[in-house]
Amino acid sequence: MIRLMPVKIRRMVEKEIADLRELQEIRLRAGKPLILIYKGGEIIPETGKGKGYIVTKEEIDELMEYVSNYSLYAFEEEMKQGFITVGGGHRVGMAGQAIIENGKVRNLRYVTSLNIRMSHEITGCGDKVFPYITKCQRPMHTLLVSPPGCGKTTLLRDMIRQISDGNPYTKPMTVGVVDERSEIAGCYHGIPQNNLGIRTDVLDACPKAEGMLMMIRSMRPQVLAVDEIGEAEDVQAISYAMHCGCKMLATAHGESMEELERKPIFSRMIDEKRFERYVILKNRGEIKSVFDEDRRRI
Repeated sequence: MIRLMPVKIRRMVEKEIADLRELQEIRLRAGKPLILIYKGGEIIPETGKGKGYIVTKEEIDELMEYVSNYSLYAFEEEMKQGFITVGGGHRVGMAGQAIIENGKVRNLRYVTSLNIRMSHEITGCGDKVFPYITKCQRPMHTLLVSPPGCGKTTLLRDMIRQISDGNPYTKPMTVGVVDERSEIAGCYHGIPQNNLGIRTDVLDACPKAEGMLMMIRSMRPQVLAVDEIGEAEDVQAISYAMHCGCKMLATAHGESMEELERKPIFSRMIDEKRFERYVILKNRGEIKSVFDEDRRRI
């Protein structure tokens, strides 16, 4: 990803960041300072004049050409969702002027802001959660809960890998991943860039609710995994999957069990005891607390 950067921005990143593995985001806004998110903190690289480096519209256009391999038209389907996934599973989010057709976004033009989210695999980060979410060598229905940017997708990714390959807590199982935003597998030209195990099938860039039903009908997964549920149709599809015998792994935004209970869509699921485990995360994927289906802290 760094190699795709315009020269001046690449030099700024290399100068400021000691360990690129800890670089989380690169934010570029036309006419605004370059901002790097590193180890959970914010860095604004300075020029020799003591001012932040100002990103130009030309640099944003140049980067867009690089990530699209000089053919933005080929990425129209991805762009209308607001991002492009590049090799390595990194995601380039975009903001600009939306082109509307029949009441829906068809594409983006005049892109003036980019948010490059660096894909990270942390092998073994799921070790800490398995003692809480497994029973009889099988995972339980589990919901990972955390605020944005606290590592729930990274944790989910490693959990999928370990369940697929097997570990001391669970036997190897077939896993189906519905990756609506291309963040779990980080598919590039349909090929997962992240290691999700040898028994994992990925349905990329497909709406979660529709994708879960497709996976069940076509691939017969023993475990189904999705990221960031929050719509009514997601809940309906999850309920169907559970009744079909699939174990469910999912993530959701939230800071606590109390906050989750205040959201109508989740309070019903909690009352119906759909999930057997709720894992609340804090900064950088650390476990804050774990609850069972009866809301009891474990």
